[in-house]
Amino acid sequence: MADTERLVIDHVGHHGDGVAMAGGSRIYVPYTISGDTVDVAPVPGHHPDRRRLIRVEAASPARIAPFCPHFGVCGGCAIQHWNAEAYRAWKRELVVTTLAQAGIDCEVSALVDAHGLGRRRITLHARMGTHDVLKVGFAAANSHDIVPIDRCPILDPHLDGAIETAWAIAEPLIAMGKPLDIQVTATDSGLDVDVRGSGPLSTAMITKLSRIAEQHRLARLTRHGELVLMRTPPVVSMGSAHVALPPGSFLQATVEGEQQLAALVSEHCKRGKYIADLFCGVGPFALRLAAKSRVAAFDSDAGAVAALQKAATSTSGLKPVKAEARDLFRRPLMPQELRDYDTVVFDPPRQGAQAQATQLAASKIPVVVAVSCNVVTFARDARSLIDGGYKIEGVTPVDQFRHTPHVELVARFSR
Repeated sequence: MADTERLVIDHVGHHGDGVAMAGGSRIYVPYTISGDTVDVAPVPGHHPDRRRLIRVEAASPARIAPFCPHFGVCGGCAIQHWNAEAYRAWKRELVVTTLAQAGIDCEVSALVDAHGLGRRRITLHARMGTHDVLKVGFAAANSHDIVPIDRCPILDPHLDGAIETAWAIAEPLIAMGKPLDIQVTATDSGLDVDVRGSGPLSTAMITKLSRIAEQHRLARLTRHGELVLMRTPPVVSMGSAHVALPPGSFLQATVEGEQQLAALVSEHCKRGKYIADLFCGVGPFALRLAAKSRVAAFDSDAGAVAALQKAATSTSGLKPVKAEARDLFRRPLMPQELRDYDTVVFDPPRQGAQAQATQLAASKIPVVVAVSCNVVTFARDARSLIDGGYKIEGVTPVDQFRHTPHVELVARFSR
């Protein structure tokens, strides 16, 4: 073909695409790895530095066969075609490189594998395709198209039935003509499903959905957080506590990921007597830290905070926990409010916690523990702490989003 070209892949970039150096420019080719020789073609409508993989002419010795039949079409996984050793080295290097670029010099530990049994929560998309054919699945790579799926090998076995349930729920709702997002979470008491995008439901539709929820033995079915049917409260264990989840709750992607992050946080906080847990969510850290320390927990999600408080109050053997709803982006805890604590943990969303990090940097807290799912915003917030006089004692990268470029990390700062 006249518009194809042959490239040798030099390395894998921060988004998981192979990178070739051609004419002094970087060319990005998804689903390739270092050492591949590939034939590629332009991607119409995309940036001129992107190419589409046509054929692997000569495979890298590190290339392996992907294990999922949807790989390369579904946009959920970026990397299944790289051997484990090379993949793990690359993922740790993402952290090393980003910190170095920010001028942060610290030890980066070996990558902690936290995939465990697999993902315990997914969001499936339902759309009506051409010829009125229903599609339920994940978004295609770099596209809004939906790749219909009937199985996903990276899911926790406790999500068994999630995909079939999503198809069953989408069938009657899609007739209303609106695209749907169906979030399914595996809990200790069964599947918890929240449907978004349907618009208000008629009484007849609620009856129909209730029947589906019963047939699939869901713990709960909600629409935009509004209850449709609850057979049993969806509960997850956190330390010795049991948390009844609010609808659509955020949880770490894997059970193992939550446990590994919490173990690292607990180790860094082991001398803390009064700990502030900022961006606490439903309490994966607070409820474990409370086994040994008093905890004050803050988050903008009032439902999550109420669930955390109820779980703490109803669990015997914990030190006092006080949970408060507060928007830490608009109203960060100020230095004078932080003076009672000897340790602070903060675990913000992907955008980081610039306003809160600035106030922490101005405080006299002896120990700050940062948890992050975005190395770039972590480096920015860490820079604020370091410029404020804190010393970074090391970073541990945690891989609970295996097969993707996402990496979590935990770091300890002291003064």
